Amino acid sequence: MDTLQLAQQLIREKSISPEDCDCQIIIGQQLIEQGFKVEHLPFGPVKNIWAVREGNSKGPIFCFAGHTDVVPAGREEEWDYAPFQGIIKDAMLHGRGSADMKGSLAAMVTATKRYLDSAPNYSGTIAFLLTSDEEGAAINGTVQVIKELASRGVFIDFCLIGEPSSSEKLGDTIRVGRRGSLNAQLLIKGIQGHVAYPELVRNPIHECSRVLSDLSSESWDSGNEFFPPTTFQVSNIQGGTGANNVVPSEILVDFNFRFSTELSEKDLKNKTEELIRKHCKDFYINWTLSGNPFITKGGKLIATTKKAIKDRTGIETTLSTSGGTSDGRFISPLGTEVVELGPLNRTIHKVNEAVSIEELDNLSIIYERILGDIFKP
Repeated sequence: MDTLQLAQQLIREKSISPEDCDCQIIIGQQLIEQGFKVEHLPFGPVKNIWAVREGNSKGPIFCFAGHTDVVPAGREEEWDYAPFQGIIKDAMLHGRGSADMKGSLAAMVTATKRYLDSAPNYSGTIAFLLTSDEEGAAINGTVQVIKELASRGVFIDFCLIGEPSSSEKLGDTIRVGRRGSLNAQLLIKGIQGHVAYPELVRNPIHECSRVLSDLSSESWDSGNEFFPPTTFQVSNIQGGTGANNVVPSEILVDFNFRFSTELSEKDLKNKTEELIRKHCKDFYINWTLSGNPFITKGGKLIATTKKAIKDRTGIETTLSTSGGTSDGRFISPLGTEVVELGPLNRTIHKVNEAVSIEELDNLSIIYERILGDIFKP
């Protein structure tokens, strides 16, 4: 019930990214009561928390990480239950953020309390890293906290992120890495004119169609044992004057690569621009890297997480690098073992987001067992 009540309390905070409302104050107070030193690290409009509780001797730093911000609910009248009330119905907790990821945050806090009650003399440090900038721009959140910690010489050994990783049953999938994400906005310039005089125009839409044909048919790589092949997808196209007898002067295209460790950001940029030059005389491209791919290969945290899931649910978990990006991309590069484990993701970012109450209870117990094994003497 403690996990459920805390999750309800957090859902009632309308913390639409990058707002936190009072989520971090609520969690911070509970952590202070558990003996944590809680430090608020705001960057710009974004609130962040770094909280630590040291054991009775030196040991590894184990960190629970997550985000208190949520995506907008959309048209609230389309929800069966109010999205920011934390309503319980049919053994489910309903509301925006219930699965992504306020339920996980609540489970982390209650798991830690039970662990500390049973093992007050552990060796090492338990930490919490929370941000309100994961669902948004992700420029003033975890990435800034990690930079601040690095400047202090603080490096996390193990990090468990509460992203909703499960597919059909709790714990059936954990994420041990993520693909990189590289965005581009391509502007192709042409020469505007009347469609009846093709010799006097240069049609940027025609050039764009040839570019996109090449980009979409290109085999970028074959992936590897951890990652599927790199993918290319177009997300937006803007072109045309609105008249059916005018060739436009330009076209604007947004596209994205989700890429594996087989390629670098530089590789993708070079190959893409090479293909564009085959068809375009005048173009401009603006690149934005959301994150490089990362992977945790083996290590103690994966084995410990798999064992905790097996002991509680009987499930043999699958290791995955699928899905979008996560804040693990900012934590992993410093040598941290990173695993993502959370509830079912089937309703996240949707109308009527919900999580099973039993799922939250089991998740809290799994988190507690992970703590116990990480700090086992």
